[in-house]
Amino acid sequence: MSAKATVEATVVKKLDETRKGRGFSREELRAVELDFSGALRLRLPIDTRRKTKHNENVKALKQFLRKK
Repeated sequence: MSAKATVEATVVKKLDETRKGRGFSREELRAVELDFSGALRLRLPIDTRRKTKHNENVKALKQFLRKK
């Protein structure tokens, strides 16, 4: 039984359209003081190619960790 985290990374496109992202960047994980292995233990999706930090994703991670 594999339980995935219910938090998703989002991407804001032109004209304020949003879509589901591939995962959270390392910068976003650092912003909530979560390391790479901790994110894997929580089964959070991680996009290792991205280096940017989006405030929407940081807020979503903080909200998710508050519930845990």
